[in-house]
Amino acid sequence: MATDAIVNSANCRLSEGGGVCGAIHNRAGAKFTKACAKLSRRLGGILTSEAFITGGYDLLARHVIHTLGPVWREERVDEHARWRAELAAWYTNSLAIAEEHKLASIAFPSIGTGAFGWDKKKAAKIAIRAVLNHDARHVEGVFLCCHNDAEEMFMMCSFVTAELQKQDQMRNN
Repeated sequence: MATDAIVNSANCRLSEGGGVCGAIHNRAGAKFTKACAKLSRRLGGILTSEAFITGGYDLLARHVIHTLGPVWREERVDEHARWRAELAAWYTNSLAIAEEHKLASIAFPSIGTGAFGWDKKKAAKIAIRAVLNHDARHVEGVFLCCHNDAEEMFMMCSFVTAELQKQDQMRNN
């Protein structure tokens, strides 16, 4: 995707993994993987919801923002509120990095809805809320990429676009 940044659903070592992380490492190339390893060594790994940026190397995106999302376990009811807050912070912290680097566009994967166990609709609501609550200064385009059916994805993207347009109108009045 040709955006200023894509967000990597990273693991704590910023190393190659499966899913989105594996696909990004695969496409971005060996220099990207080396840059991630160097950053991980310098940081000693990353914690849930922390966000860091690297170049995009062989990707269409100029940058990759790396962040680790929380794992969802339905039976751990006492942890649900914290995990929802951590997932929202995954989006918020990534947007903050994009703002800090004056990036105009960012693409998010559907974080946590694969191996991390999140329900797609629950995760999508958290993502949309986080994006809509973001006070954009530089970021003009936010893409939420889902691996759900095409009709549902189109409806979600249309909703986000309409809400962002409403916010722009309210700011300008």
